[in-house]
Amino acid sequence: MDDKQRILQLRKELHEHNYKYYVLNQPTIGDQEFDFMMHELQELEARHPEMADPDSPTQRVGSDISTEFRQVAHKYPMLSLANTYSEQDVADFYESVRKGLGGEDFEICCEMKYDGLSISLTYVDGRLVQAVTRGDGVQGDDVTANVRTIRSIPLVLKDGDWPREFEIRGEILLPWREFERINAEREAAEEPLFANPRNAASGTLKSLDPKVAASRRLDAYLYYLLGDGIEGDGHYENLMRARAWGFKISDGMRKVRTLQEIYDFINYWDTERKNLPVATDGIVLKVNSLRQQRALGYTAKSPRWAIAYKFKAERECTRLNEVTYQVGRTGQITPVANMEPVQLAGTTVRRATLNNEDFIRSLDLHEGDYVYVEKGGEIIPKIVGVDTSRRDASARPVEFITRCPECGSELVRYEGEAAHYCPNDAGCPPQIKGRIEHFISRRAMNIDSLGPETVDEYYRRGLIRNVADLYDIRVEQINGDGNRQKSAERVVDGIAASRQVPFERVVFALGIRFVGETSARLLARRFKDIDALASATLQQLTDIDGIGEVIAKSVITYFHNPVNMEIVNRLRAYGLQMRLSNEQMQAQGTKLAGKSIVISGVFARHSRDEYKRIIEENGGKNVGSISGKTSFILAGDNMGPAKLQKAEKLGVPIVDEDTFLGMIE
Repeated sequence: MDDKQRILQLRKELHEHNYKYYVLNQPTIGDQEFDFMMHELQELEARHPEMADPDSPTQRVGSDISTEFRQVAHKYPMLSLANTYSEQDVADFYESVRKGLGGEDFEICCEMKYDGLSISLTYVDGRLVQAVTRGDGVQGDDVTANVRTIRSIPLVLKDGDWPREFEIRGEILLPWREFERINAEREAAEEPLFANPRNAASGTLKSLDPKVAASRRLDAYLYYLLGDGIEGDGHYENLMRARAWGFKISDGMRKVRTLQEIYDFINYWDTERKNLPVATDGIVLKVNSLRQQRALGYTAKSPRWAIAYKFKAERECTRLNEVTYQVGRTGQITPVANMEPVQLAGTTVRRATLNNEDFIRSLDLHEGDYVYVEKGGEIIPKIVGVDTSRRDASARPVEFITRCPECGSELVRYEGEAAHYCPNDAGCPPQIKGRIEHFISRRAMNIDSLGPETVDEYYRRGLIRNVADLYDIRVEQINGDGNRQKSAERVVDGIAASRQVPFERVVFALGIRFVGETSARLLARRFKDIDALASATLQQLTDIDGIGEVIAKSVITYFHNPVNMEIVNRLRAYGLQMRLSNEQMQAQGTKLAGKSIVISGVFARHSRDEYKRIIEENGGKNVGSISGKTSFILAGDNMGPAKLQKAEKLGVPIVDEDTFLGMIE
């Protein structure tokens, strides 16, 4: 057998092993043998570039090419399902189907409602050619490159009676095990945690780097087949055919005829779903016959032949052991419930936020109470009630603290605020460390050689007490016993490099309360240097579109604090950018002054982010939604039909890419 024949053989065998492992969960070879075969194929393909094939098993790792997603119109609209939470609504649906079919016999296909990201896959000649998200139901994002990395989705179908061209729809999911693994890695890297597997799956599928998608081991269940070449009338039967072609179809489907059988299916899975490897949040009921589906038709938003029954939020009761308090970088005090461990939605829950003093009082929370905890589809647990029948007669109400648990300062509650704050921003350790961590973060000064653990160490050693102290750190101070020379040099070099970070990010990095990235950019471009910003009046600040009174007062408070001004002046002396660059000054114009602009579609000349920057540099304002105040829409290819319709209704002008660029020349 020559190399080319061996390549074809390996591809065929590896596709089959992928199917057995990821779809059937019935591997016939070990991981090591699979890896050996994959490595052999990679080597052979490297020797024979003329044999390149995008459908090869070796291509599932994802390329490192980044691109913005192209909007693609759905051939068949992806409508949402009507939701219900009661058995009575299920009975009403069943009755409406019966009446709609004039008393004709019908079957209902009962399926799991997976909690992921809806996807539509198009196959031509047995090969995956396109994967599109649901989007707004009319069009979605082309995420083919990322979907090709999902091993349970076949790139090439097994031999069978599949049509030449068809669509199959389903749900992209992140299994619980992978979700916990990824969040553990993100926690170790001091990155924000994903709230739930659905958000993680969505973020992964929308990643501009397919290698990220490949690393996160997404899964998929398919549940609807459509296309002109679909011959069978039975929805269930068609999915069984699709399973034989290589698709992962849920084993949890069942065809029923009676309302009681539907109730039995719901009740069974309401308990059993806890043992599934992926998140589910309900049951989908579909009329099985495609002919009957067509006869029943659609409402404006959803099919009349299907409905989703949503499970009630999972709830458990456990004992409250104690309430502790955390101090954030802004001084905000967050009460936390520490509870007896309890299993909830696939994870062990020990802690839940109690938000603020008002929330604690609304629960009438007492020490040692038994509390009801829910996730309700979210991973972040919340306490939703108290079992007062189990409360000890001697239990005392939980009293909100009056002093900071870290520095002992008396807490304050500002007018209009629900939270309490520690006012000792210059001397409270968590606030100091929090501001330093914010300062070095990627979106601020981007000193990636430092992290929270390093900040904590340097603080404990007395090397840093504020952000300005970072620029005094020397290699020999970090190196200590002499075993960390290279890492010490990397830290010092990273700090030095941050002196080139643009002024608008420096403003954000200062950590002024309520000043986010957008408002920092607005402030920097309005006042142009730190001295003008520091001396700005309330009127001058609120005159900026996008800067309200709350932000304005916070800015004034910050710069009127002598401690903060000392830090700012030290940062200036260390060489940080305290004014807009000459290039930014020259780039600023007024050609779009006073105009509110919506960006929509895909562009050829510049990216969406670049257009946003151009708009701001020319005095315009980027807005996210169309209203009567919108000046015009900068429209690229594949502008959403909903936006187009709204623009026409409100009489908002549509400006194409070339016309827009002509406006600012």
